[in-house]
Amino acid sequence: MGKSQLRTVIPATMIGLAGNQQKDGIIPSAGEERDTGLRFNTLLREAGFALEDVLLLRHADPNSAKGYSPFELWRDKREDFKTYQAVQSVKARSKFAKRFWAAFVVNSFGDCIFAGIWNAIYSHQITEPLQKLQSPGEYDPANSLDQYNTELCEQLSTLIGRLVIDWGKGKERAWAQHAVNQNKGILEISRQEVDPRFPGLLQFIQPLSRIRTLPGTWVAILREAKGVYLLTCPKTKEQYVGSASGQDGFWGRWYQYAQDGHGGNVKLKSKEPSDYQVAILEVAGSQASIEDILAMEGRWQQKLQSHKMGLNSNVAKK
Repeated sequence: MGKSQLRTVIPATMIGLAGNQQKDGIIPSAGEERDTGLRFNTLLREAGFALEDVLLLRHADPNSAKGYSPFELWRDKREDFKTYQAVQSVKARSKFAKRFWAAFVVNSFGDCIFAGIWNAIYSHQITEPLQKLQSPGEYDPANSLDQYNTELCEQLSTLIGRLVIDWGKGKERAWAQHAVNQNKGILEISRQEVDPRFPGLLQFIQPLSRIRTLPGTWVAILREAKGVYLLTCPKTKEQYVGSASGQDGFWGRWYQYAQDGHGGNVKLKSKEPSDYQVAILEVAGSQASIEDILAMEGRWQQKLQSHKMGLNSNVAKK
């Protein structure tokens, strides 16, 4: 099948297979039940791909270093993601002998997001130890990996970052599958690249290590909000109550912690570094002054007794 035979158009009639479509062809989410009725193999066929030529790849590595998961490499460093994907196990050479790879990356919330169709051609076996891009400082042994030459295809490229599929419950470990045997359901096609839905300010709970890599839409919301937050040490369970009243709101304050580990707090400076969990206790109104926010902070410190049993050295005052 030559490139001239591949098509990039997704017919409107195919989008119309979904029962809850909008007029512009964008498939909205519907909570837990997000199946649109569409199938990924239908997209492949409409784009001109023969299913027997396509390998489906689900990139997720729970052992990757912070900031270096396959999803983060794809989101922040596309060239590094390309390099990461182009190296595969020698033992899986027969499986990867497909002309096209349909790549998906899994974010921290479990969404399986389309990362494009890649033309892949075997190049050579790597004879030297190779550092793992997802785990800097660790190496795969010599002669254990194959190098492939890969190029992103134009076909279906408009859906990159926008399309989410259902890989299948319990099938996560089978991360490389033949398309001809796996007709994955499409959960969502969004207008823009997919960001997980913001849970709400009072439902927000994340480790500080994720603050620098939060979705852009989340950062925008957190920058606009001010108020009182809670840090909890995962090791000692001690708590620290603080407030965010600066220009960049909660996100700006937490970013300081993510940068230096203590945000200028005396007690945190004296503690062993830890990946504190951060949550919002109370959101200040748009007209609240710095004094109002300090009063809120003091009330929460007294309620939680964080100045007696936690990491606050005193109670905040107006």
